[in-house]
Amino acid sequence: MVDSNGQMVGNAKIVARGVERYFGDGRAKDRLHALGPLDLDIGDGEFVCLVGPSGCGKSTFLRMAAGLINPSEGTIDLRVRKEEQATAMVFQEYSIYPWKRVLANARFGLDVAKVPKKEGNERAMKYLQRLGLADRSRAFPAQLSGGMKQRVAIARALAVEPEILLMDEPFAALDAQMRQILQEELLALWQADRRTVLFVTHSLEEAILLGDRVLVMSARPGVIIASKKVPFERPRSVDVRTSAEFRELEAELWALLRQEVKQAEIEEAAT
Repeated sequence: MVDSNGQMVGNAKIVARGVERYFGDGRAKDRLHALGPLDLDIGDGEFVCLVGPSGCGKSTFLRMAAGLINPSEGTIDLRVRKEEQATAMVFQEYSIYPWKRVLANARFGLDVAKVPKKEGNERAMKYLQRLGLADRSRAFPAQLSGGMKQRVAIARALAVEPEILLMDEPFAALDAQMRQILQEELLALWQADRRTVLFVTHSLEEAILLGDRVLVMSARPGVIIASKKVPFERPRSVDVRTSAEFRELEAELWALLRQEVKQAEIEEAAT
């Protein structure tokens, strides 16, 4: 449950308090204030989508949650059972190894975790099968389409069975038709196991289709200016895209976001 301030009431999987991020050499006049202060709770099993103008710190927050970079101020607490299986991340770029076959790419995180190869192959194949790639397990990435490459990246992230899945615009590089197909596949995958997901996107339609909640961020330094619960029940059909309620929520979110996008553009032009 989420209160009027967008904070979780009850179990939370990700808890951020006073999070800020600066870039620069430490002198105030030279530092870039990229993000925050930001307070945020994400519930156990919740699918939260983060939207905002370019440069507002969406991806920066995701990388801090993944432990790839540290906050300049504040804390991000991941309330997980096992640290080694806490998070997995899917990037916008396909980020798979061109010299490894599909199965080896999907198994890579399990190899790093020293899972025995036989078990790793079985787990990786399970997710390749769910993503329609079982028959391409022996292929190299150069033999795959863009959509297939991103499916491999998603399979690799899911194979380690993380408690928290972090996704940074994973479908942005795909054409419109393939993007829609992968949205539908991810929706079905998530509804099957309900793991916690934090998903960064520029697409309001994508955020509403996939998310339980959509968080809107301001122009840099990014703070959360709105938290909107998505009203459509689970399991959710992709047919909700055509409903009047869907389009009304999309228009409401765009009304919140429009001025922030304009402000980000002004700031970008001034630098």
